[in-house]
Amino acid sequence: MATLIEAGFLAPLPPFFVAVLGATLLREARQLAWFAEIATLFAFALSAISLIEMLVTGPATLKLGVTAVSFRIDAVGATLQLLIAFVGWVVVRYARSYLVGAKDERRFHTLILFTLSAVLVLSVAETLPSLILAFVATGFGLRKLLLFFPARPAARRAAAKFTLVWCIADAALVLAAALLWISPEAACLSSIALAQPGLSTPAQFAVALIVIAATLKTAAFPLHGWVTEVMEAPTPVSAFLHAGIINSGGVLLIKLAPLVSASPGAMAALVMVGGFTALFGATVMLTQSAVKTALAWSTVAQMGFMLLQCGLGLWPLALLHIVAHSLYKAHAFLSSGSAVLAVASVRKPGPVAVPSARAVSKAFLLALCLYAAVALAFDLVLGPQSAQAIALGAILVLGVAYLIAQGLADAAPRALTRRTVLASLGATLAYFGFHRLADWLWGGLLPHAPASGPLEWALIVLALLSFAFVAIVQAMFPLWAHHPAAAGLRVHLANGLYLNAILDRMTGGFRVDANRSALEKSNV
Repeated sequence: MATLIEAGFLAPLPPFFVAVLGATLLREARQLAWFAEIATLFAFALSAISLIEMLVTGPATLKLGVTAVSFRIDAVGATLQLLIAFVGWVVVRYARSYLVGAKDERRFHTLILFTLSAVLVLSVAETLPSLILAFVATGFGLRKLLLFFPARPAARRAAAKFTLVWCIADAALVLAAALLWISPEAACLSSIALAQPGLSTPAQFAVALIVIAATLKTAAFPLHGWVTEVMEAPTPVSAFLHAGIINSGGVLLIKLAPLVSASPGAMAALVMVGGFTALFGATVMLTQSAVKTALAWSTVAQMGFMLLQCGLGLWPLALLHIVAHSLYKAHAFLSSGSAVLAVASVRKPGPVAVPSARAVSKAFLLALCLYAAVALAFDLVLGPQSAQAIALGAILVLGVAYLIAQGLADAAPRALTRRTVLASLGATLAYFGFHRLADWLWGGLLPHAPASGPLEWALIVLALLSFAFVAIVQAMFPLWAHHPAAAGLRVHLANGLYLNAILDRMTGGFRVDANRSALEKSNV
């Protein structure tokens, strides 16, 4: 009989069994929808019980015959599993009403339950073979969900690009596992934690492949195009994407943190790729007019920022980012329809405060002074933090400075100024508070940020200067938005610099659409 700690290992089973029933015995879509909600609620309950028992008795490991396939529930795995189960339950409950009367409703519930069970397995996988199997199953399920409306050309293009990117990432992981198998470092994630800082040559190549796989699975620049077309699937799919799928690259890096952090080159690559993806995604997001497209570009930016956190060695903060972003973005997609109605109900928007260059300068200076005061207070009370943590907080405050600039504009009312300053103070306090909370929850299982040598300082300065430049440009955007050159740049940015179209051409997406259209016309 299963003990409470084994409840987490059993959590993927209820959605999987109901998915099998939906594919074989349950022919009534409405009946399957009810069973789906019950199964996901049961999985959520098992995950919660497992987390409680883990806190009481400690971590637990499950090995299936051979040590190459094993699973582990610790603070990191239990947190991820609880998050995935909760978001999955909310999405399935939402889909039960959203898809009433839709064609192939039964197929949708079957696919999302199968995919949820695969992601739940991924959250507690301990070895690379276990991770690879879970990744393959997750990719299969999501591809089917992206093709829920197969007649839509954009849906077919998104599925084709997703399949290409996901399979390349899986192949990289398989090769990385093979290299680790022949290296002195063990393939088991818990054994990797005992590896020495100096990695063998096969392990160094394996880390490079792991970083490639992680960036591909998080839709990092330049292979991000399929995420921006995910809205061609039903809205619940867009929300469910954030339950351990689009952020699965971050999960992979966190599980392999001791190995990845032992390679300075890999950490530098994550900082550069993640930082550029974050800046690119955030800039393009500002030019989008459709709500779901803007949310998709926001996801690209957020995943890039998560890779940046991993590259800086802030592993607990990266895990906290996964949790917070999953909850926020799933809610944003599920409530996107009501958001459109709320905006449409506002007949006349209020005046926009346009800050001058002087106001922007004062805002950034005030924000940095505020940040320095709060950082000093936390260091005096709770002890000093790493240079990477201080730098990441400064990047956050650079974004907050935009709000202060709005409040310091010449035409801004005094009440707006007070609100923006208070919001900035609240964001700064929240950053340091949640960072310390993340260190307390997961810091004992993850490596500490590396000591700041010349490479680390170079990466920190590069990230700070890049984000500061973009923040200043964003704050001063109303001053040059009507310039003819700005209008042309906006068009190019709104199309993502056409990188997605280039990928479509390379993968034959446009040719497939043209052939299908010709076939449909001939049938008519």
